[in-house]
Amino acid sequence: MPFVLKLLLTNMVILGCVQLGKKFPSLAGLIATMPLTTLAVLLWLHSENPTDNNLLTDYTCGVFWGIIPTALFFGSALLLLKRGMPLHLTLSLSFGAWLSAAALHQWLLK
Repeated sequence: MPFVLKLLLTNMVILGCVQLGKKFPSLAGLIATMPLTTLAVLLWLHSENPTDNNLLTDYTCGVFWGIIPTALFFGSALLLLKRGMPLHLTLSLSFGAWLSAAALHQWLLK
């Protein structure tokens, strides 16, 4: 699949979630966390490397264990926003938590 088409499809999903989030924030959140990106990446990786099952397996393993840092990001953001923390500080602290957990994730997977 050409790069530009992949880029357009990915951006359409993101923009669709933004538009949907204006009326139905919880539904947009559910769609945003669906494995749509993973599905697209698996399909694109397979189309470019149809005989490399290890590539797909390693990618899927990374996604599976990557759920933990991602959950830490969203859990931190939820708690900080509920406590009235400004968005920029919430995102910075949550990203810091994610980055720390992601570094641990990569270290443990080696």
